Amino acid sequence: MNEKTYKIFASIGIGNIVLGIVILAGGIACGVLAIVNGARVLKRKADIII
Repeated sequence: MNEKTYKIFASIGIGNIVLGIVILAGGIACGVLAIVNGARVLKRKADIII
C-alpha cells in the first residue's frame, strides 16, 4: 500500500514540475513579445496619427 501511494505522489510531483516549466516558458515568451511589440510602436510613434 505504501509503495502505491509513493508512486502516485511521485507522478503528481513530476507533473507539477512539468506544468511549472511550461507556465514559466509561456510567461517569458509573452513578456518578450510584449517588449518587442512595444519597441516597434515606440520606433514608429511619429507615423501614428490619433
